[in-house]
Amino acid sequence: MFEPSKEDVRRFFCSTWKKFQDREVLTPMESIAARWMVEHPEYHDDLRQSEEALNKDYSVASGRSNPFLHLSMHLSIEEQVSIDQPKGIRAAFELLSRRHDSSHQAMHEMMECLAEALWQAQRSQTPLDALAYIEAVQTRAQG
Repeated sequence: MFEPSKEDVRRFFCSTWKKFQDREVLTPMESIAARWMVEHPEYHDDLRQSEEALNKDYSVASGRSNPFLHLSMHLSIEEQVSIDQPKGIRAAFELLSRRHDSSHQAMHEMMECLAEALWQAQRSQTPLDALAYIEAVQTRAQG
C-alpha cells in the first residue's frame, strides 16, 4: 500500500501548483488536484511557499485549517465517488450536490463525515469504519 509522508503530500500539492501556474503538462492526478486548488484561493500562498509549507504547523491551535489535509480529502472523496466505494457514496454525493446546488459544498459535507470517521479510527486504533462513514454521508444527503 502506498503511504506517502506528510512531506510527500505537501511536495505533491506545491509542485503541482507550480506546474499549473507555469502551464506545464499535468498528470491526471495533478489535474484533479489543480482543479481543487483553484477552488481554494485561500490556500494559494501556502502552495507557493513549498519549503515553508513542509514544516508548517497547521494544528487546531493555529486557528486555520490544514490546506494539504483539506485538498487530500477532496482527492480521496473524488476517488471514492468515481468508483462508488464505499457502495452508495456516488448516489449520496449526487443527492447532496443537487440539494446544495453545488458539488463543492457536497464535498465539504462529505469531508466532515470522513474527518469524523478518520478521527474515530485513530482514537480507537482500528481501521476506518466504512459502514459508519457511508451511513453518515447518506444521512446528510437525505436531509
